Amino acid sequence: MNQKIKKASPSIDEWLKEAKKDPKASKVGMFLVHNGTVRETPKAKVRLGVDDGSTVKKMEFSFDEEKVNAAIEETYKMDGIFYIKVWLNEGLLDVGDDIMYVLIGGDIRPHVIDGLQFLVEKIKTECVTEIEQKN
Repeated sequence: MNQKIKKASPSIDEWLKEAKKDPKASKVGMFLVHNGTVRETPKAKVRLGVDDGSTVKKMEFSFDEEKVNAAIEETYKMDGIFYIKVWLNEGLLDVGDDIMYVLIGGDIRPHVIDGLQFLVEKIKTECVTEIEQKN
């Protein structure tokens, strides 16, 4: 992986102000934000229950922008989804650093929750590379 420098995190307040000025904002009844961060507990322990006694010290993070854009377009096809904004970090990240922000707006809560879950899952499983550096 080429050594990219991690980015400064965006302002969610600014994102929401921008979203509420969007031409489709009058159709939105709810916004949800996802903020993924680097945790010290390895993915294998959290997801699979495999505990090798290690902890995460850093994470190498990268993403495929074309795949992310395709995932966003696919999410827009879901019922009631009218606004999406995604920010992904990159480079060598420390525990506590932001990995991603996803803002999604839609008409009703079930649509927005489904849209957020779909998009975050798609990004995490198809668009990003996360390499944990453990102790």
